[in-house]
Amino acid sequence: MQFSLRDFKPDSDNATPLYLQLANKLAQGIQSGRWQPDEALPSERLLAETLEISRVTARKALAMLCERGLLSRRHGSGTYITPKLEQPLSRLTSFSEELRQRGFVPGSRWIQRESGIASPEEILSLGLSPNTAVSRLKRLRTADNVVMAIETTTIPAAYMPQPQLVTDSLYGYLDAHHCAPTRALQHIRAINATAEQAHLADIKPGAAMLFITRIGYLQDGTAIELTHSYCRSDYYDFVAELFR
Repeated sequence: MQFSLRDFKPDSDNATPLYLQLANKLAQGIQSGRWQPDEALPSERLLAETLEISRVTARKALAMLCERGLLSRRHGSGTYITPKLEQPLSRLTSFSEELRQRGFVPGSRWIQRESGIASPEEILSLGLSPNTAVSRLKRLRTADNVVMAIETTTIPAAYMPQPQLVTDSLYGYLDAHHCAPTRALQHIRAINATAEQAHLADIKPGAAMLFITRIGYLQDGTAIELTHSYCRSDYYDFVAELFR
């Protein structure tokens, strides 16, 4: 690590401020995989001694990367690489599938699995008749035990009569019962976390989150899934590839 850190030494002859050079070099190193998600970054002291810069310069560079969401500070422990989930907007996959493809261990912490009568929003979104029975799921989605999102899902009870049987993967359950969505429409917007959301996601009240509403459809056009996801913006990225 000592030798590789020398690669990040700022150029004192460059007009760009040293802290900004260091921040950019460290960002490139993080994005290229020099450190793994949740791995501790070298301390301010070690950066300063190895790169022959002041601790103020190292501190400003790390603070900038924390603001960018690349690093997370843990009180009394250090600065760690923030796990990032980049989800493509052009492909319909489950949360668990995306995490496994990127080397994370997916998990769920269940808050609610119950049956009820469809609400007006659920009736409208899923094209249901009044008094239709539905199953509702609410859980925390985790990657390597870090909470990434708060997720609530409604499925018509005709396709999921016993929501308690869903374990880790909702789409895995739907696949097994031959009723997984084949396409979906998603709407994404920025919100600020409420006190409850902040508590569940381990973030500060008012912190930025991505609010995603997804309606999933079967091959015949039947709406089967209404999902609201509140994603941590520091851990979650959506990526769209565009062509001209």
